[in-house]
Amino acid sequence: MDRADPIAGRPTRGIRAAARLWWVFFRVGAMNELQYRVNFFLELFQSLVALATGLIALALVFQHTSSLAGWSKPELLAVMGVHVMMGGIIQTLVQPNMDRLAREVQQGTLDYALTKPRDSQLVISVREVRIWQTVNVLMGLIVLGWAVTQLQRGIGVVQALAFAGALVLGAVMIYCFWLVISTGAFWIVRMEEISELFQGVYQAGRWPVTVYPAGLRASLTFLVPVAFAVTVPAQALTHRLTERTLLVAFVFAAALFAFTRWFWRVGLRHYSGASA
Repeated sequence: MDRADPIAGRPTRGIRAAARLWWVFFRVGAMNELQYRVNFFLELFQSLVALATGLIALALVFQHTSSLAGWSKPELLAVMGVHVMMGGIIQTLVQPNMDRLAREVQQGTLDYALTKPRDSQLVISVREVRIWQTVNVLMGLIVLGWAVTQLQRGIGVVQALAFAGALVLGAVMIYCFWLVISTGAFWIVRMEEISELFQGVYQAGRWPVTVYPAGLRASLTFLVPVAFAVTVPAQALTHRLTERTLLVAFVFAAALFAFTRWFWRVGLRHYSGASA
């Protein structure tokens, strides 16, 4: 059922094909979302409320201390900015596709995606775009810019590149984690609760994982990769990121992506669709 993989064997051509496919779905998704422009104002209001809540919590903490686990107020503001921005990326590109995947597996309608002449994992990963959720991405960038202006040490080219690389690796890990969870729908009937659980766990990323106990810190790093998605990029901006940590992030992202590819193919073998 899985068609020829454009990614394997010809990386350059595969990347171009994937980019073109993503752009097609992005344009379609954007046109659909633009029909309901009032959603923009709703998302903006929700983002402002969430941001205000986070800033109030941060202000309350620093009424009683000058630092939290060695992190100053501007540095924690940078963590919050990355958290909001990554949340926007997840809600724009990752969550809609994973929710749709789980729903179609339950309904037996995934055949429409699997029969397309493209790699099935690629197709199910780029079909949905929630363009109004990019409000959170912009909010996160604004908070990040505000934080950077308050940091005592400036941001150089090395830190900027490390931040961009860590952010991409973190997004890849979150995508892989969510796809593994969604692929579980091939065996488990209802996966909505697990998705909601992830949303709750992701909120822990508002603070650096270094403030948590060792056991919870390990879980937020390797079980649910919130640390790699939020704390590590923030470490790059605050001159805390080491080459070793970045290397571990790269290796873990590559291993997780490879496992996700394998697990997706295993899941497909257990799928019984409408055509079965």
